[in-house]
Amino acid sequence: MEIGVDRSLCEANAVCLGFAPDVFDLDDDEELVIQPGPVPADRVEQVTDAVKGCPKNALFIAS
Repeated sequence: MEIGVDRSLCEANAVCLGFAPDVFDLDDDEELVIQPGPVPADRVEQVTDAVKGCPKNALFIAS
């Protein structure tokens, strides 16, 4: 499972960080950063919750 972001929708409000702070982060320019590669198996539930909880529907499951 990999996660993607539609940057035209993302407002970098950091809701996803509350679900999975080891997968999502904000850089110095307040842009969302997603850890590269597949989501670790033990974090799939939290990341799925982050996708569902995104207030702008900017996150999506890429595979």
